[in-house]
Amino acid sequence: MLPNYFTVRGFGSHEIEIEKSRFICYINEVKSEQDAQKFILEIKKKHSDANHNCSAYLIGEKDEIQKASDDGEPSGTAGVPMLEVLKKRGLKDTVVVVTRYFGGKKLGAGGLIRAYGQSVSEGLNEVGIVERTLVKVINVRVSYKLLGKVEHALRNSNYHLEKVNHLEEVEFELWIKINEVNTFTEWMVELTNGSCDISESIVKYM
Repeated sequence: MLPNYFTVRGFGSHEIEIEKSRFICYINEVKSEQDAQKFILEIKKKHSDANHNCSAYLIGEKDEIQKASDDGEPSGTAGVPMLEVLKKRGLKDTVVVVTRYFGGKKLGAGGLIRAYGQSVSEGLNEVGIVERTLVKVINVRVSYKLLGKVEHALRNSNYHLEKVNHLEEVEFELWIKINEVNTFTEWMVELTNGSCDISESIVKYM
């Protein structure tokens, strides 16, 4: 698994107008090709009256799945330029659909390539890009007499404290970057003089 990667913040849309043609860019984060195709179909259904609903997506750690569709535009003038924007931004697990309502003036191949690329680029700026970091879920249990000391130290550290469970003992759930797990464990043992129970759980992206 990658230690980190970049993707879009989530669902969003952005519209621009070029030579009276409307270009509406829809963006979303997806985890599978099935999710990407479902998203594309939803946009096509929403804009069934549009001239074109062009699409592109990149999925997988090594961009194993990548597709582009011109949806009736001249070959290579829509889907591929859209896909290239995603690649240049270094994004993963991202799908984009650009809906076009023709304004009456032909843009030519070069104009279409620029228009679709611009639509996706501006759409990404509008929606925002986030970094996903690989973390391990760590649970730390301590007695209540250590609650104040440990919680204060955690909240003033750079470690991500997800939640605190008040059970028979106090349990802190933390999301720790993979390369910081050993350092964190050593610090916690030293902080509590060994009076803590540390268990490691799942690996996930934060």
